[in-house]
Amino acid sequence: MSATIDLLLMNGTVVTMDAAWTIIPQGAVAIQGNQIVAVGPASELAEHYTAKETRDCSGHAIIPGLINGHAHVPMSLLRGMVADQQLDVWLFGYMFPVESQFVDADFSYVGTLLSCAEMLRGGTTTFVDMYYFEEEVARAADAAGMRAICGQTVMRLPTPDAKSFDEGLERARRFIEAWRDHPRIVPTVAPHAPYTCTDRIYQEASALCRRFGVPLVTHLSETAHEVDESIREREVTPIRYAKRVGAFDVPCIAAHCVHATEDDIRLLREARVGAVPCPTSNLKLASGIAPYRRLIDAGVRVGLGTDGPASNDDQDMFTEIQLAALLPKGVSGDPTAVPAREALALATCWGAKAIHLDQIIGTLEVGKRADVAVVGLGRLHSAPRYTYSPDAIYSHLVYSARASDVRDVIVDGRMLMREQQLLSLDEADILHRAQSIAEGINTFLAHRESDVLAKIIALGGVQPDEIFEIQVKARVGATSETKLHALLEHPEVSISKHSVRTQYDTYFFFKSHERLRIREDHRTDPGARPEPKYTITLVAEAVRGEYPLAMVLSRARYTASADHTARFYREYFQPERHVEIEKRRKRWRILYKEHDFALNLDTLASGASDAGPYLEIKSRTWSSRDAATRANLIGELMAIAGISEDELVKQEYVELV
Repeated sequence: MSATIDLLLMNGTVVTMDAAWTIIPQGAVAIQGNQIVAVGPASELAEHYTAKETRDCSGHAIIPGLINGHAHVPMSLLRGMVADQQLDVWLFGYMFPVESQFVDADFSYVGTLLSCAEMLRGGTTTFVDMYYFEEEVARAADAAGMRAICGQTVMRLPTPDAKSFDEGLERARRFIEAWRDHPRIVPTVAPHAPYTCTDRIYQEASALCRRFGVPLVTHLSETAHEVDESIREREVTPIRYAKRVGAFDVPCIAAHCVHATEDDIRLLREARVGAVPCPTSNLKLASGIAPYRRLIDAGVRVGLGTDGPASNDDQDMFTEIQLAALLPKGVSGDPTAVPAREALALATCWGAKAIHLDQIIGTLEVGKRADVAVVGLGRLHSAPRYTYSPDAIYSHLVYSARASDVRDVIVDGRMLMREQQLLSLDEADILHRAQSIAEGINTFLAHRESDVLAKIIALGGVQPDEIFEIQVKARVGATSETKLHALLEHPEVSISKHSVRTQYDTYFFFKSHERLRIREDHRTDPGARPEPKYTITLVAEAVRGEYPLAMVLSRARYTASADHTARFYREYFQPERHVEIEKRRKRWRILYKEHDFALNLDTLASGASDAGPYLEIKSRTWSSRDAATRANLIGELMAIAGISEDELVKQEYVELV
C-alpha cells in the first residue's frame, strides 16, 4: 500500500550533496509538508508513494536549493548606480550618501522583493542578509516564501534607521524578539565591520546573539588596506580583532575573508566561523581572490555569496559557483585546485555549514527541509551530455548550467516557481516600484556636483569621525593658570599627552549649512614632528543638545588629509564665504573617571573680538549614551577648575568671529 504525499519529483538526476556525494541518475525526491521523506530511484519511490502532485524531471537535475551566504539584498535598487571605483570611494562617496537620502522601510521592502524574485529564478532558496530596516527584509522574504538569515546592520556611524549605534543595537534587539519564532526567518544583528564598529558594538552584538541563540553576521578582511590599517591601529588583523571582541564566542558568519592569514584561518577553523567569499564582488571592487583552497584544506566552514547587487551586479549563484571553481585554478596554475563538486558544495552542503543551518538544509536527505531546485540540462549551452561518469553532472552544473536553466523551485515544501513562473511574487509590480525609486536616486546623482562631501571624496582618503562632540568653553582671563593647575593636579585626573601648537584654520561655508575646515597644525613642543599637519574636515549642521553646563553637538564629520593650498580649495569648493582663525593652543589629553578628554588653553591671534584666553574641555564619541555621561563629567571638571557659569561661552570659535 502506498503512502500519500504532497509532491513527488520524478525521473531526474538527483544530486544529493550528502556526505557520500550520492548521485541517482533516474532518481526521485518525495516531499510531505515541509520535509523530504524519501530520496531514491524513481521506480522505487513510484511504488511506495502516491502524490497529490507529480513533476516529471526527465532531462533535469534535482539539486538542493542554492545558498547565498552573504548579501545586501535591498541594494538591488542600487544596481548599476556606480562602478569602477575603489572600495572606500564606492562606499563612503556613493553608497553611504545615497543610502542616507533614500533608504527607508519601503526601499528595503521593494529592494528585497526584487532580489528575492531574481534569486528564486536562479535556484537560490536561502540567503544571508545584512542591511537596514531588516524587519522589512524579513517581511519581504516571508512574502516571497524564502528562507533567510536577516542581520540588522549596526555601525558607529549614523545609519538610515539609527542615529547612533545604541539605537541600532536596540533596534536589532526588538527585531530579533519580533521574528525569533518564525519557521524560515532567522533574525539577528550584524555589526558591519571592524573599521566601522567599536569594541562595544561587537561585544553587545555578541551578547544579543548569545541571549537569543542566533548567529552573528559581519564583514572581515575584505581588502588588503583594511588588514594593513587594522594591524597599524590595533596591532592585529580584523579576524584576530573579531575574536578578541567576542564575535567568535557565538556562531559567526564572516563575509569575504579575502586576506585571511594562516593564523586567521586557524582561528576561523577553531571557532567554527563560516567564511563566505563573494567572488564577483571581490573581483569588481579589486578586493582580491579569497584563499579558497587553503580555507577548505584547513577545515574552515566555507560558503559563497553574491554580496550586494550594487557591487556585483546580480544575485546569480551559478556565476559565483563557476568563479569559485575557476579563480583558484587561474591563480595557482593547478587545474584541480577547486573541483566542480567542491565548488557546488560551497553553495549547498558546505554553504549550509558556513551559515550554521546544515542540520536542516544543504542536502537532499530524509528529514531535511524540502528546499529544492530543478535545473534543465538540455539547453544549447549545455548540450550534449555525457553520463559515462556519475560525477560528470557536477561539471555540467558548474561549468555549463545557468541561472536561467532553473525550471522549478521549492522552499520548505512549497512550490515558489513552476515552469519558470513565479508563484509568490508579482514581477511586473516589483519592477514598476523599483524603477520609481530609482528615478529619485537618478535625480539626486544628477545634481551631485553641489554635494560637498562628494567633492572631498574625489580627493581620496576620507574617514568618518565621531558624531557626538561634548564641549565647554570659558573665558578665564587672568585666572587661567589657577584653574588649569586645579584640574591637572587633581588626584582623579591623569595626563596622557601634552602638546603646544599654533593652528591656522580656514572655514568655508555653504548654502547647505555644511562647513569645511582646512587646518594647518604646527607643533612646537619638544620632540614634536617638525613638519605641519594639514587636514580637511567637513561637518554637517549641528544639532545642539544643552546640558546644565556642557554643550553637546550631534553631527556627521568626515576628515581627510589636505595636500593642496587654501587657494586650491577655495577654487575647488567655491564656498559662499570663508573665515580665517589663528590660535595658540596648549593641549593636555587627560583621563578622568575612565573617560578621555582634551583640555585646551587657547589664545586667538586673529579674527575674534576677544582674544581670550579660553579654557576648553571637550570630548568626542560615537555613542549618544556616552555623550550624556561625558557631558555630566565635564560639569564635574568645571567644578574642580572653579569655572563659574558667567564665564561660559556657548559658542564655537568660528561663531565668535
